[in-house]
Amino acid sequence: MKTERVFIIAEAGVNHQGSLDTAKKLVDAAKEAGADACKFQTFRADSIISRFAPKAGYQERTTDPKESQLAMVRRLELDKKSHEELFRHCGKRGIVFLSSPFDIESVRFLNDLGLAIFKIPSGEITNLPYLREVGRLKKKVVMSTGMATLQEVGAALEVLIGCGTKKKAITVLHCNTEYPTQPEDVNLRAMLTIRDRLGVKVGYSDHTLGIEVPIAAAALGAEVIEKHFTLDRDMKGPDHHASLLPDELKSMVDAVRIIGKAMGDGKKKPSESEKKNMAAARKSIVAARDIEKGETFTAENVTVKRPATGVSPMRWDDVIGKTAVRRFREDEPITV
Repeated sequence: MKTERVFIIAEAGVNHQGSLDTAKKLVDAAKEAGADACKFQTFRADSIISRFAPKAGYQERTTDPKESQLAMVRRLELDKKSHEELFRHCGKRGIVFLSSPFDIESVRFLNDLGLAIFKIPSGEITNLPYLREVGRLKKKVVMSTGMATLQEVGAALEVLIGCGTKKKAITVLHCNTEYPTQPEDVNLRAMLTIRDRLGVKVGYSDHTLGIEVPIAAAALGAEVIEKHFTLDRDMKGPDHHASLLPDELKSMVDAVRIIGKAMGDGKKKPSESEKKNMAAARKSIVAARDIEKGETFTAENVTVKRPATGVSPMRWDDVIGKTAVRRFREDEPITV
């Protein structure tokens, strides 16, 4: 089993409130926390949301319930110039710029911008024209699967692969699209089901409060972790409440990095650091009392004690019944 560094996406999303200055501060915070990428969302509100579309329940709880979903999302758009500036800013800071496109026009714009990785949001997993557009780019794809069945995930994969994207270039993120997600709704083992049943790389996009679940996902083998963060949970907007603060994001990143190191290569063998302790911790077959030359070794006159500088106790049956070729003092390692 090959070990890979977990790719951590700090999800800024729309937590910039439509402000380029705030978006840049989010990039800076993601970089300081040690994330690999800072991700935003690219869309034209009027292209993706009907004026009759209601808000999701969590959006009504965190924003003005009298405001329409369309009006809310309009305020959270970033224009093309802002995207270009953020792309350059991420390059200067040494962090990957990512953004989830929510319509075909946005897919094409991000491709022209130079994105090497395309993040498919959960809501687009059943959008056939959209999936075809992404699949034809033949880029790396990270696809979230909130609200989806295994069959829907498989169908989306078939579209992407059928359009030219290589299966090995796709990472599927298990996800629950509720903000915040309750622990009992996470179903983290589903990530492993996706991996084993569909034969793809997997990761986890988290919407729970806290950092415990993404850390657990890393321990289970997630190759990508995505987590929302914000500069201030008291800001007005749909996602701030379920987002980490910058110091919490750093704690999550640090913990995931430790888990990544701890995962190892899967081979069961002594590590270099513990080899020096083997002699002190293991045991040898030794004389339980003084044994005279010519005496037969028995369970009464030999025993097992530290250190492991003599014959291994695993050879006990080879020793019992043999004859002492010389005199052994009590506690002296037996030789045969």
